[in-house]
Amino acid sequence: MGGRLSPERSAVWGPGLRAEAALPARYFYVQAVDAEGQRFTSSPGENAFQVKITAPDEQFTRVGVQVLDRKDGSFLVRYRMYASYKNLKIEVKTGDKHVAKSPYILKGPVYHESCDCPQEESSVWLEEMNCPQIIPQIQRDLANFPIVDPDKIAKEIPQRFGQRQSLCHYTIKDNEVYIKTYGEHVGFRIFMDAILLSLTRKVKMPDVEFFVNLGDWPLEKKKSPQNLHPIFSWCGSSESKDIVMPTYDLTDSVLETMGRVSLDMMSVQANTGPSWEDKNTTAFWRGRDSRKERLELVKLSRKYPEIIDAAFTNFFFFKHDESLYGPIVKHISFFDFFKYKFQINIDGTVAAYRLPYLLAGNSVVLKQDSIYYEHFYNELQPWKHYIPFKSDLSDLLEKLQWAKEHDEEAKNIAKSGQEFARNNLMGDHIFCYYFKLFQEYASLQVSEPKIRDGMEKVQQPEDDLFPCTCHRKKAKDEL
Repeated sequence: MGGRLSPERSAVWGPGLRAEAALPARYFYVQAVDAEGQRFTSSPGENAFQVKITAPDEQFTRVGVQVLDRKDGSFLVRYRMYASYKNLKIEVKTGDKHVAKSPYILKGPVYHESCDCPQEESSVWLEEMNCPQIIPQIQRDLANFPIVDPDKIAKEIPQRFGQRQSLCHYTIKDNEVYIKTYGEHVGFRIFMDAILLSLTRKVKMPDVEFFVNLGDWPLEKKKSPQNLHPIFSWCGSSESKDIVMPTYDLTDSVLETMGRVSLDMMSVQANTGPSWEDKNTTAFWRGRDSRKERLELVKLSRKYPEIIDAAFTNFFFFKHDESLYGPIVKHISFFDFFKYKFQINIDGTVAAYRLPYLLAGNSVVLKQDSIYYEHFYNELQPWKHYIPFKSDLSDLLEKLQWAKEHDEEAKNIAKSGQEFARNNLMGDHIFCYYFKLFQEYASLQVSEPKIRDGMEKVQQPEDDLFPCTCHRKKAKDEL
């Protein structure tokens, strides 16, 4: 715990202080530091810092701001702009004193999410977003495809998968998005449309043609490397060769932060419940019956209720036998999960897409060994970021016993998992991942991506309420 809060010594940093780093909800961090230069390790009080965002030329700035107390001495400040402004001014204060180098001026135009104003130079955008040079999972996935022939896959993939699966065939040409869908259940295309449109509003995308699998399971199961088809999926597996993207759930929560969703990678950081010492030491799980092992987990919980609290919130896949699995329980807020020290993460139909949010909390995650993975699992290390247990749950009780007996180590694993989430799974990281993926994939194409028969253009949403003037697009009469 720090002494007296020092406005000068406290630190402010993050992508939300850069005009060009456009995100649906921009964010930056504030770290409380005392007069001796010691960082606070617990909250200096949730109202320790005040943040005000204004535009000099405007009487009223349409920006929603939230200061989220992460309870560890740091704060996450997020803001969503509902119009575009010039020279946005961000003031961070404690009482009447400016903190660190406040006020921060974001020079030049600062665009809001629906402003269509792509940066023409992808290298400039990558730098502004601070994207990594190399993303190992992308390298691994694309290694199966030394070349990609759009003409060939445009013919072969619909023939092979088009009848039975739900697929979207996309072409991005001149930074416009075109689509043709296959299969009946194509509602999930809205998530893919949304991220592609958001990307093309921010940066000029390469011309690229690709297929997205809207179903749960990865599709390309061929054992031999001959004639593999490149299919983009939200989930990968060790038994398939699909190219993995961040899940629709995580992507949607990035696009809708401070909008339609309440659970996202920022809100979760401010809702981690009691401190580690005050958390309930029963292991916790809630969910639906989408995999046999989940049934086993609930049976285990009924046998050892003092060790595991696991229950179903609904039954959909299996017959609900109440004598075996107990009553269905009411949904609880995800944030209430963090009243418990040990979080169990167990596959559903495929990987459990809640893992990013569980990691971002301050409980320790016990993760089932699994053939399925999201785009970031291969960078996670067992015993560093989470505690592993066998896929048949045979050693789960033993692992829980270990965690209880090694409280300090378990707490450190929880902290490392949280650090991983903060450094790899925020909005800017998700945008970087998608862009790098399409950029690298586009470079493998040996024929020209085309707008094929039956494709329709995916329109940008109309934003007539607060239209923006893009400084990169010359006015018609100047051309």
